[in-house]
Amino acid sequence: MTTTTATRRDFLKTATLAAASLPLAGLWPRAARAAEPGRKLGFALVGLGSLSTHQIAPAFQNTQHCRLAGIVTGTPAKAARWQAQYNIPEQNIYNYATMDRLADNPDIDVIYVVTPNALHAEHTLKAARAGKHVLCEKPMEVSSEKCQQMIDACQQAGRQLAIGYRLHFEPNNLECVRLAREKVFGELQMIQAGFGFRMGDPTQWRLRKALAGGGPLMDVGIYALQATRYLTGEEPESVSAVATTTDHVKFAEVEESLVWQLKFPSGVIASCSTTYAFGGMRGYRAYAEHGSFGLDPAYEYDGQQGTRSDGQAIALPHMDQFALEMDDFAQCILNNQPTRVPGQEGLRDIKIMMAIYEAARTGKTVALS
Repeated sequence: MTTTTATRRDFLKTATLAAASLPLAGLWPRAARAAEPGRKLGFALVGLGSLSTHQIAPAFQNTQHCRLAGIVTGTPAKAARWQAQYNIPEQNIYNYATMDRLADNPDIDVIYVVTPNALHAEHTLKAARAGKHVLCEKPMEVSSEKCQQMIDACQQAGRQLAIGYRLHFEPNNLECVRLAREKVFGELQMIQAGFGFRMGDPTQWRLRKALAGGGPLMDVGIYALQATRYLTGEEPESVSAVATTTDHVKFAEVEESLVWQLKFPSGVIASCSTTYAFGGMRGYRAYAEHGSFGLDPAYEYDGQQGTRSDGQAIALPHMDQFALEMDDFAQCILNNQPTRVPGQEGLRDIKIMMAIYEAARTGKTVALS
């Protein structure tokens, strides 16, 4: 047996164990129809910003069960460029006012929503009414009420809804889940997690509360929150938090930095932080009875790596996270199986983040139900 074969076998074993242990919840909508064997599902991207341009669209080249079939954009110049670059048929190009016509297009099976946070519900509801499955970027929305509307709409339409938690498919994060769940270093005791960067352009939509719903917590702090949840496999019982702002002009509408502490039912305490004020905070460390492990960087599109207290490295091969995410959702649809990242998962994060904001605003510990 070659080293390559052993590595691949070990990775598949790790990924299977870790994936099986990730939280699954909720009632699963049925698939609309069985697809022909070998058929690739057609995806339409809604919103052609940086993430769609530089990450998602190129990832289709690395998928087995997906293809870029259509686009939805409010910018005609973008539509023309994308049509030429990806050979998209004219009839598969839509704007936000014509999304209802997707109902008449059997070439498109899945709508991937990549618009600003506060528009996710609007576009998901349009997709569901058109009879399409939905993959929605995180955060799911800006309120729990809107998240529930999205869940209800997709269930009523008999379509699946998944949230773009790509790290649920990333090998190194899955390895850390395995280390935690198999108690390789004993019972978890504490987690430290953080993600932040220095915000540049003061005019971008992420600084407008009406579109973003909040500041760095909604944007990148959600990754640290997610890490605490998938490492413990638990939902937090309570949260306390402090928010700070030093640049009151740039951050007039959203927080600049925020730290919070979560308490889990097992007794694990998680200390987390996020910021738009500086970079370099990009990983997590889990501390257990007999050692520790973690990733730094943990959340980026590639380059994840980490260490264990016993001297071993965590450095599984890089894989295209967006391709993994889309292929998994396509297989869930094709096989009429639940996704491991359903709308209920996104709703739980939004509820916790709203509690974090409440704790920061009131200075009190907030209980989570």
